[in-house]
Amino acid sequence: MSFVTDPYSGLQLLELSHVWGHGVPSYPGQDDVKMYRSVKHAQHGVLAWKTNTVMHTGTHMNAPLHMIQRGADLSQIPVDRFFGNGVVLCIPKGSYEVITAKDLEAATPEVQPGDIVVIVTGWHHRYSDSLEYFGQSPGLSKDAAQWLVNRECKMVAVDTPQIDHPLATSLGPHRGGPTMKRLAGEYQKATGLDPKKEHGEWNIAHKTLLAAGIPTIEQVGGDVDLLLGKRATFIATPWKFRKGDACPVRLVAMIDPTGNCRIDSGKE
Repeated sequence: MSFVTDPYSGLQLLELSHVWGHGVPSYPGQDDVKMYRSVKHAQHGVLAWKTNTVMHTGTHMNAPLHMIQRGADLSQIPVDRFFGNGVVLCIPKGSYEVITAKDLEAATPEVQPGDIVVIVTGWHHRYSDSLEYFGQSPGLSKDAAQWLVNRECKMVAVDTPQIDHPLATSLGPHRGGPTMKRLAGEYQKATGLDPKKEHGEWNIAHKTLLAAGIPTIEQVGGDVDLLLGKRATFIATPWKFRKGDACPVRLVAMIDPTGNCRIDSGKE
C-alpha cells in the first residue's frame, strides 16, 4: 500500500501505524495483548471482542502523566496537539546508537517552531518480538529531547520501541529492571562502553519531552518511508481516556499535491 486519495479534497492519506491486535510485540516484562471473541458471527450473527492489554503496545501515544506526576492525562491534552504540520526526519541509526541534538540539527527539512516531528531511524523494519528490536534499538539523548523542547514541538513520534535508548529504561539496570537481564552485558561487549556511564539517567529523554507537555508516539510504522525528508500534515487519534497514561493510536499523514485543499468553514 502507498496512499489513498480523498475524492473530495484531493488529499493523499498515508498510514503511519503498525497493525494492532492479538500477538503484537510487547515490551519485555509486560503481558501480551489477550483477545477473544465473546460473541461470534457463526453463533450470534455479530462479532464483539474482549481485550486485556497493556496500553504500551503497538503504535501508541504517551501522555505527560506517563512519566510526570500530576501531568496531563490523555483526556486533558489539548486537541490541537493531535493535528498540525510537521516533518518526517530520516536519521538512520544502527544497534545501540543514539539520536543526538546534532543529528536533529543536521536533518532536513528544517524543524520549524510548533512542528509535529516524526523521527525515522529505520527501526520500524525490525518491528517484531525479538531481542534485537527491543534491546538494540537506538534512542534519543537528553540533549536531543531538549532540542525538540526548545523548538516548541507540538508532538514527537519515533519508529523505535521507546523514546529513550533501551539502556536508559528498565530494560537495563534501572528501577524495576533489568527486564532484559543480559542487555547491559551484550551492550558493553558490542560497544566497549559502560551502560551506567553512558545511560545513567532513567528515561531522561522521555521525561524531558513529557515534562514540557509534549505528547509522544512510539513505534511508528506503516508507509512512513514514503515521507522521509518531507513535510506533511499529521493527525493522531488517541482515546479520551481519564487518568490514561497511554493508548494505542492511529497516526495518519496528509499531503496535498494540488495545493488546492481548504478546510470547510463549518457554515451551511
